[in-house]
Amino acid sequence: MRLVVAECAARYTGRLSAHLPRARRLVVVKADGSVLLHSDGGSYKPLNWMSPPCSLAVGEPDAEQRAAGVTQVWTVQHAKTDDRLVIDLYEVHHDSAHELGVDPGLVKDGVEAHLQELLAAQIGLLGSGHTLVRREYPTAIGPVDILAKAPGGGSVAVEIKRRGDIDGVEQLTRYLELLNRDPRLSPVRGVFAAQEIKPQARVLATDRGITCLVLDYDAMRGVDDVDARLF
Repeated sequence: MRLVVAECAARYTGRLSAHLPRARRLVVVKADGSVLLHSDGGSYKPLNWMSPPCSLAVGEPDAEQRAAGVTQVWTVQHAKTDDRLVIDLYEVHHDSAHELGVDPGLVKDGVEAHLQELLAAQIGLLGSGHTLVRREYPTAIGPVDILAKAPGGGSVAVEIKRRGDIDGVEQLTRYLELLNRDPRLSPVRGVFAAQEIKPQARVLATDRGITCLVLDYDAMRGVDDVDARLF
């Protein structure tokens, strides 16, 4: 992983156009090829990024850019789309590379981890015809709990919580924004699944087109037979 702290500006073109004016930022280049631009705020969410498969080319600035103080021009081109991220580097304050090795991935504890395992085994709870792609589907900003294929085409990203609140909906929204950039997966719709979903979270999810799914932990484990209930 390469970490660069620099005065930089960036331009993103493709499915959308965006511009970041000059400021001091952290540029992260990961071993999988992804490139992320971070500020000192915004928690873990990058200001902009390019997901793999992509390539990074380092070029020289033209005369106009050099006169403005640009020392390097990084061009990050997606391999399968026209999406492109161009980063103009001015002053570089730090540049280092680190070998992190193979990461074992996030291991969830307790009920939440078991809910993920159970839902993956009972993927039909999302609706008839859905098929599991994988658990812990990796993205540049963290793994999605479950990724599934919808029977009519497209994908379904599932975020699982024990108790669903607004933060969980926001987390799923960020995953959806990223996954919908991948033409192999899009369109990607979201499912927010939890044992209990707070009213505010349900309202926000509905407003963003995200489906809410209440999970019955005992029924999924086979402890409670919902069909045998009197009420």
